[in-house]
Amino acid sequence: MDIAARVHAHNWKIDPIVRSVLDTDFYKLLMAQSILRHHPRTRVTFGLINRSADVPVAELIDEGALREQLDHIRTLSLSRGESTWLRGAAFYGKRRMFSPDFIEWLEAFRFPPYELVRRGDQYELTFEGPWVETTMWEVPALAVLMELRSRAVLKDMGKFELQVLYARAMTRVWEKIERLRGLDAMGVADFGTRRRHGFLWQDWCVQAMVEGLGPIFRGTSNCLIALRREVEAVGTNAHELPMVYGALAGDDAELAAAPYRVLDDWAEDYAGNLRILLPDTFGSAQFFARAPDWLGDWTGVRIDSGDPFEGGEAVLRWWRARGQDPRDKLIIFSDGLDVERIEALHARFRGRVGLAFGWGTLLTNDFRGLAPGDGLAPFSLVCKVVSADGAPVVKLSDNPNKATGPEAEIARYRRVFATGAQTAQALVV
Repeated sequence: MDIAARVHAHNWKIDPIVRSVLDTDFYKLLMAQSILRHHPRTRVTFGLINRSADVPVAELIDEGALREQLDHIRTLSLSRGESTWLRGAAFYGKRRMFSPDFIEWLEAFRFPPYELVRRGDQYELTFEGPWVETTMWEVPALAVLMELRSRAVLKDMGKFELQVLYARAMTRVWEKIERLRGLDAMGVADFGTRRRHGFLWQDWCVQAMVEGLGPIFRGTSNCLIALRREVEAVGTNAHELPMVYGALAGDDAELAAAPYRVLDDWAEDYAGNLRILLPDTFGSAQFFARAPDWLGDWTGVRIDSGDPFEGGEAVLRWWRARGQDPRDKLIIFSDGLDVERIEALHARFRGRVGLAFGWGTLLTNDFRGLAPGDGLAPFSLVCKVVSADGAPVVKLSDNPNKATGPEAEIARYRRVFATGAQTAQALVV
């Protein structure tokens, strides 16, 4: 496929930004199934948050084009072939991962309405409704915004200029793959759907990893690409679950217990390699300090904020304190990774614990320095739950620069979870 030619001779009907309900991350489907079982009547609101406030999204992206793409998403429905794949494929070694009632729900699912308002040089984009429906908007909404920004930067480039740009970007990705090829005792997966340069580019990156990394490549979080390229669909759960459970808590005691109630429900739904802890929603240190012993039996931990080296060492100490051998466990690093960080983490932890890396934006959207004015450099755009059944939703993270929610509620959560001092880390993406 000639990506440059497709970009140059762009045809909207051939290349809508989101082309399937399955053009989303696998963890969204896993979480939606759990939400449908445990919280079918909870209503939430998601909102767009531009953590790179210096990037004027509304000046870069035409509102009409944005609405056109969002409206297109609302026309999508699960195809028969996609439904058959979900019903029959083995995910994490298990067939029938998704129950018949969830598949029936997904077959009938249509994306709910959205609200879009321009405020100065930014957009306010929100989605309100039943949690199980609005959660499905997060990934495609971000993918639309990121690709529209890419298209805006590329629209005035000529055919040969585009060919050179993509040739340089391909070379960059391949050089990264060649560096990772020499590392052993680890796995690498594509986690780059939400902030990708574009669908075609993500698809190319996955194909390059299949060829270049061989058994080191463990799959993609993107369900549609996993289906089309016959690779593993990977992913577990996200901060969204404890954030909403925390907002639904009736008092401080229930709030403190919320991260563990989430995992108790998750354990009813999933087993094995899907039992991965994500401890940093309200601070990892206190999560582990208060964690019930039964969580020590879980398969692994995903580290998604803070200093990953310190975080990894803390997880190893926690396992050992509970009589667990870290060599039988798995750590998944997934925060702002690029090849240099993967190499360094591999050097620190190889042989001490099972290692996996969820490689996101700097795999599927690393065009830094390749366009005039560095206009394609990735930036930090997220879509987070902001309210649940009318209550404000909070995320603290291990990096205070990632905290979200009203200031008064953030202060309350810091008190309840005894977060203490945190070290701010620059946001790469």
